[in-house]
Amino acid sequence: MSLLEAPMHPGAVLKELYLDPLGMSAIAFARRLNVPRTRIERLVKGVTGVTPDTALRLARAFNTTAAYWMNMQTNYDMAMAAKEIDVSGIEPLESEALAPSGPNGRSTP
Repeated sequence: MSLLEAPMHPGAVLKELYLDPLGMSAIAFARRLNVPRTRIERLVKGVTGVTPDTALRLARAFNTTAAYWMNMQTNYDMAMAAKEIDVSGIEPLESEALAPSGPNGRSTP
């Protein structure tokens, strides 16, 4: 199974790729970010996800982008939802009106 099918929780990435190599605890890191210790502890444990506020703080701390952290969270959430939600009973709509149109207003194949 690939990482796209089963992505790591962003908290696991934070712990394994960032905090562990720095030898930094979740509590010490929370202090640096000026957030409650429980926010980082719960994130690292996979109990909670990355919020836009946390993403901005992580991006600043690690010189990444907030989108990097938010995309990681979205990919994780979509993978978990795909495992839990059965959409097989939904019939796709087929209509010319739904087809994306090109620059000249005509439907694209």
